[in-house]
Amino acid sequence: MVQLNDKIRLIFHSFVRNHHLLVLGFESSCDETGVALYDTQHGLLSHALHSQVAMHAEFGGVVPELASRDHIQRALPLTEIVLKQANKTLTDIDGIAYTQGPGLAGALLVGTSIAQSLAFALGVPSVGVHHLEGHLLAPLLEENPPQFPFVALLVSGGHSQLMRVDGIGQYELLGDTLDDAAGEAFDKTAKLLGLGYPGGPALAKLASTGKAQFILPRPMLSSKDLNFSFSGLKTAVLTLANNNQPLTDSIKADIAWEFQEAVTEILTTKCMSALRETGLDNLVVSGGVGANTRLREKLNAMTKRKLCKVSYPRLEFCTDNGAMIAFAGAMRLEAIRLSQVQSGESPHNYSVSVKPRWDLAELKAP
Repeated sequence: MVQLNDKIRLIFHSFVRNHHLLVLGFESSCDETGVALYDTQHGLLSHALHSQVAMHAEFGGVVPELASRDHIQRALPLTEIVLKQANKTLTDIDGIAYTQGPGLAGALLVGTSIAQSLAFALGVPSVGVHHLEGHLLAPLLEENPPQFPFVALLVSGGHSQLMRVDGIGQYELLGDTLDDAAGEAFDKTAKLLGLGYPGGPALAKLASTGKAQFILPRPMLSSKDLNFSFSGLKTAVLTLANNNQPLTDSIKADIAWEFQEAVTEILTTKCMSALRETGLDNLVVSGGVGANTRLREKLNAMTKRKLCKVSYPRLEFCTDNGAMIAFAGAMRLEAIRLSQVQSGESPHNYSVSVKPRWDLAELKAP
């Protein structure tokens, strides 16, 4: 009997391996609508993205109601685009993934409702994906993906976290921000300097023309933990700006240069401390701030010196996108399918629920 069960188990595993999944992914957590198709055998087939930056720039930040309405208009046309690019139809889809949280409640509801409706109509399984898990796993979409385990620096929007990653859903929080995240500090500092929205890229561009003229603090740089704090740095920028009126373009550039140096030094130092404390030699950097050129320069130099490896997603996948959601969803759906094949059960849950606040550490392995 044991031998028969073993044979059945091998057949089940073989079935799952030989029947790849085509997963349609939706991202709508904030101000970008992303849709993508990921095949567990052939990789990313297509993806499309619409950014609402131009619409929100008029207001100096994201207007949640406008974001939600725009997601409604964009999601299905983008779906048609990715299906056409991949030469696929809706009937080819084996599963659907969507961002369930965290994010703006209204924006999340749009993506969740569309994804669940499609899944119900097609009779395929669906899975809600944690937005930060999408960012965390985005480097695995690359040609030479990092291997588990690794230390991950998540610097996306209101999040600045260091995680130990041992596998899908196996995440240990090592350090977190105590107040503002790095991305928030970039945006708020850009606003103080009179730069446009989005502030982070504008400040980084200005910093490239600046020089070492001022000195700003490096909060918690020498703390004995792996936590971050950027609120005080933002306040120090305000004081520096007030003490150097009128703010000429040259002064703004020098302040931007020093601010960027401070943030990237803190992030780099904490990353290396995390690698040392965990005994790992593999670092992954994900999220919008991960696209910062100066941060990459420092991390590349430091990891090379310490004989460690650092991996990033391609620039277009640093910001919010559907590809990372399709990929993370595919990994979970594949694991769920294996479990269902073994148990003989295949229930589908098409309820519509979102999690605007959702701790990544709450996630479990699929």
